[in-house]
Formats: sequence, C-alpha cells, structure tokens
Amino acid sequence: MLPATFKLCAGISYRHMRNMTGLRKNALVAIHHELNRLAGPGPSNWINQIRRRSSLLSSRIIEQEGFNETELSYVKQGEDALNKAVSILSDQEDWTVETVAANGDKVLSKVLPDIGKVFKLEVMLEQPLDSLYEELVGNMEQMGDWNPNVKQVKILQKIGQDTMVTHEVSAETPGNVVGPRDFVSVRCAKRRGSTCFLAGMSTQHPNMPEQRGVVRAENGPTCIVLKPCADDFNKTKFTWLLSLDLKGWIPKTIINKVLSQTQMEFANHLRQRMATNVSMDMAPAAC
Repeated sequence: MLPATFKLCAGISYRHMRNMTGLRKNALVAIHHELNRLAGPGPSNWINQIRRRSSLLSSRIIEQEGFNETELSYVKQGEDALNKAVSILSDQEDWTVETVAANGDKVLSKVLPDIGKVFKLEVMLEQPLDSLYEELVGNMEQMGDWNPNVKQVKILQKIGQDTMVTHEVSAETPGNVVGPRDFVSVRCAKRRGSTCFLAGMSTQHPNMPEQRGVVRAENGPTCIVLKPCADDFNKTKFTWLLSLDLKGWIPKTIINKVLSQTQMEFANHLRQRMATNVSMDMAPAAC
C-alpha cells in the first residue's frame, strides 16, 4: 500500500577514487578492502561495516563530486537515514512478533522513544540479490504495474549514484479505511561486500509540493537490507525496517494492522513479480 518504503538500490561509485592520488587514494583502497573483509554472515558484521565509515572521509568524497549546497543537503539526509536505520536494526532486543506466515515470513515491531512504533519484515526470497536489485531499482518506476498497493513511483532527482529524491503515491486500502497517501523521500543506497543497504526518509522538493486531495505522509528512517543466503547465493535474506506517520485521524490500532499487512503483501507481490520475470526469460523467442 505504501510505496514510500520500497527502497531504491544502486551500486557504490568509485569515480571519486580515480580523481585522488597519494595517501588519500591509498587510504580509501585500504578502507574498502577492510569493509569487504568484514562482510561476513553475521548481523554484527554488516552493521559494523556502516558504523566504521569515517564521517570526515565521507565529507571529502562528497565535496569532490562537485555537488551544490542543495544536493549536499540531500546526500547528508540520506546518510543520516541510513545511520539511524542501521542503529535500530543492530539492536536485537525488545522486538515483538506481530505476525508469522505459513512460509516463514515474519513481521516484528518495537516502540522507540524518539520515533514511535517501527516494524521489521524478515523473509527469505528465492532470488539472487542482483535480480532483486534490478527489479527494485532498475524497474522502480514500474512498481505500480505489479503491486496493486502502489499508484505511482517517480524519481524527481538523482544526486550521484548513491542518492535520489522520489515521489510515491499509495493506493487506498479496501473500503478506503486509509485513503491515498503520498511521500517525498530522499533515498540512500550503499553496497558493502555482498550486502546492499537501501535507506530513506521524508524530505521536501520544489518540484513536488503537497497535492490536493492526497494526504502528505512522512516516513523514516526506513531501510531494506538485501543479503545473499550464506548456503545458497540464489536466495536472498530480505529485511525491511518500516517507520511511517500516515497523518490524518486514523486510530493507531488500524495503522499498526495496515502497516504489518502491507509488509506481508509486498513480499508476496514481489515473489510473484520475480516468478513472472523468470517465466518470461525462459520462454522461447518468437521465430
């Protein structure tokens, strides 16, 4: 239902390294190799990958990209969303099970003092990470074609290869219990080793003011983590942290039910989409 949390993934850019010489370039190479070495199977490793990043080094890299002040602001917002989301996911305590499907899909939740209630979806998808990446990023604006909970997803602006600003419009729930919502979000994507982090949070953009007849909701921090299964790289562990403020006069009990249901439904719709893609790839070409 709520596409604001359908994260956008891009590979990390190395263009800045080609423009550096001497000790700064050697330092970047060394840090990159160390992060890749840490990308092991345990959750503490992939979380520490992000935490170990040097903020000073990151700022220097951003400056070398030639971004203007507004673009730098979006980049910083995206990185802040990523850091907050990873911090939440790193804390394994106090999560409450909301629902568990027969196939093992699970939604958990916890209440954070400065954010409110957040939800975490944990599923195993029988698709390689790169295929999921291509669908969620390369074909991101086509999400409305296969997810009935989504009306539209549009990229408003790209900043480098790791950051973008998007506009998403959700469909109303059955019976219009929750009417259409739209979101303007900044997205940050980072890849470390075999793991991909896709984070986001609400922002503002001059090309997308609030729309008449649609409630402007807020999201974030949110994050999807894609990690190949250690035993089978054709499977991907999919973790989705969801934090939303739908605005309007909706009882919290209804909101909580809608959000957990939305996560479950998204996993099912994504599975169906990927199965369709495989079928099309295997179909014989027309003579």
